[in-house]
Amino acid sequence: MKKLILMTIFACTALLGCMHAHGVHSSRDSLDWAGIYVGTLPCADCPGIHTTMTLNPDQTYVLVTRYLDKKDGTFEQKGVFSWSPDGAAIILDDDKSSSYKVGENVLFHLDMTGQVITGDLAENYLLRKQTATTLDLTGKCILDTRWRLVELFGKPVTESERFPFIHLHSKEGRISGFGGCNSISGPYELKAGNRIRFTNLASTMMACPDMDMEQEFFEMLAMTDNFACDGKTLALHKARMAPLARFVAVP
Repeated sequence: MKKLILMTIFACTALLGCMHAHGVHSSRDSLDWAGIYVGTLPCADCPGIHTTMTLNPDQTYVLVTRYLDKKDGTFEQKGVFSWSPDGAAIILDDDKSSSYKVGENVLFHLDMTGQVITGDLAENYLLRKQTATTLDLTGKCILDTRWRLVELFGKPVTESERFPFIHLHSKEGRISGFGGCNSISGPYELKAGNRIRFTNLASTMMACPDMDMEQEFFEMLAMTDNFACDGKTLALHKARMAPLARFVAVP
């Protein structure tokens, strides 16, 4: 009987060890990691790299990076990610130099050797998950700021004195803006999880040369149903598509 008990204990211990080795309690198996992560990573020759990472349950991903203040500086990368053997980090397209440690609602961009970046700049290498509970942290940053359009449907917008912009007024619950020729205004609906809708928008009826971009700008607002914001940059999305438009905050 004693031998049987010892054998049972040994078998259970071996089983638990095997389960641990396969990451039962790892980030991969214990965290709700699928979703959209947003942040602005450091850049050697620009103000920052606005980064949006979408992780899908089927282990595909979409990575959109925009080098701030860079013309033609927006890039989109799609592929498949794998998990590290311990289930703690993801590796994009089996490229170990492009990996992230997965935490609770956060991705830690790892260095070239796969280690977590530490020190004073560690906070700058985080991508935070956009969830219903982050509305108070990131959702409100869209309000009471003038946002200048810098990219529309993947195309850079050339700066001019009459640049398109939007401004969401928190007290009135309304959006005001400018499309390059006409002004626009109307109500908006902001919900948890960085969801937003612009409804019943109205515009002035001026005629200007080359109004194609303005028409696309207004159509983009009608399509938008969610956003990502870090206080300096704003991206408007439809579902999990690549950003419809990108903006920068105007001081």
